[in-house]
Amino acid sequence: MDRLSAGDTAPDFTLPDDQGNEVSLSGLRGRKVIVYFYPAAMTPGCTKQACDFTESLESLRGAGYEVLGISPDSPTRLAKFRDRDGLSITLLADTDKSVMTSYAAFGEKKLYGKVVEGVIRSTFVVDEEGKVELAQYNVKATGHVAKLRRDLGLDP
Repeated sequence: MDRLSAGDTAPDFTLPDDQGNEVSLSGLRGRKVIVYFYPAAMTPGCTKQACDFTESLESLRGAGYEVLGISPDSPTRLAKFRDRDGLSITLLADTDKSVMTSYAAFGEKKLYGKVVEGVIRSTFVVDEEGKVELAQYNVKATGHVAKLRRDLGLDP
């Protein structure tokens, strides 16, 4: 799967959230959507990233953005993650990794110097018409939200 770039059409998807409700990217047309992929709920880096997005959610929404966090975890595990860490972002379960694959956010990556197959921590900004505005692969969990805000011109 080729990596996505700015100007590409974002692959549409429908996934269950942590309550079992279906959420579709196409259902958010007319809004900008930050779609981020992370390896596993309740791990240190993924928790930091999810908490950073939660802390920024009000200002991101004020700027017209919705946030969707996608992992291969089950909706039940995502609900535990939300409750444990007080998360307010939308968490979606991609248990078969099909959406991650369509975004090239699953595949070979280096982990501690070894090549492994897994979730590639990635973030995409999708515009109101469903086009990729920004595609970032291999992002760092810590500091990523602050960098993304700068990249989007949301911070001075």
